[in-house]
Amino acid sequence: MDLTDFTAELLAFGEPTHFEPAFARIRNELFARLAEHGFRAIALETDRVAALDGGFSHGFGEQDANQQLLDWLREYNETAAEPLTFHGFDAPTEMFSAPSPRTYLEHARDYLGVNVDIAALTGDDERWSRSEAILDPAASPGASAEARELRVIADDLLTALDARIEPAARTARIYAIAGLDLLRYHAASALPGDRDTRIARLAEARAVIMARNLLDIHGSQPGRTLVFAHNAHLGSGAGAIVASRLGDRYAFIAGSLGHSEALGLGEPHPDTYEGHLQRRTDGWQLTADLPAGRTRDDADYRYAPLTRELLAAADAILHVA
Repeated sequence: MDLTDFTAELLAFGEPTHFEPAFARIRNELFARLAEHGFRAIALETDRVAALDGGFSHGFGEQDANQQLLDWLREYNETAAEPLTFHGFDAPTEMFSAPSPRTYLEHARDYLGVNVDIAALTGDDERWSRSEAILDPAASPGASAEARELRVIADDLLTALDARIEPAARTARIYAIAGLDLLRYHAASALPGDRDTRIARLAEARAVIMARNLLDIHGSQPGRTLVFAHNAHLGSGAGAIVASRLGDRYAFIAGSLGHSEALGLGEPHPDTYEGHLQRRTDGWQLTADLPAGRTRDDADYRYAPLTRELLAAADAILHVA
């Protein structure tokens, strides 16, 4: 099976772990091939605003394959008749923190040239960005009167930017969307509930942000787009939302791993999904023949094994032996 067999406009390639570098290297190789078959963009699981300048969140900028991707894109675009574009589609958040919306909203405000004192409403950025603002509802500014006023301002800025047709307005619009999404995320963190309820609520908020960003990229980007992120985002969460909107214009390839020195992950048991794939794989393979088996139970938190639910959402599997 070859990637060119897929006709989807958004082709999502998942990785089962962020800690095995083979997946990002394979992603780079595949995107170089896809660029010859109508793909014009790549979107990664990184902060959308940071990606505007070739930046990364979540520490992904330290990965060699990500820097190699940017170098290759720059070299390709020097002579390309149709340049390729690089996107992030994630929220500007980390595991236990989310920044102040101030800089994002001020960027949009300054582009529009309107007179509104956003800093007076946000106050000290640190009260938003500290981990307590996410972990403790009582410490969150997300439900304050100032936050509610900021959401009205953010909505007004976005409406004004939606009316602008010049190309530069698109960047300002991305900043405004990020600021509004941060206000929504902080509002969700301010809601009471036990730990599990709150974590699930914030994960859902992040999934919605990621899905909206992907749909926005899809709607504004000519040509087809390769999407790369963790399986958990592309096979469910954001991926499920996008698939419900795009139907067969969205396809998901689940990443699967046999063994990994980087993770200290040994050979999979023969009767697991990965075990069945491992027996017929030399290096790596892309297949639409979904394996029978059971879920692997020898991995730690760094590797998310194949499950029945993930396979049900997948159009194919890319297994790295």
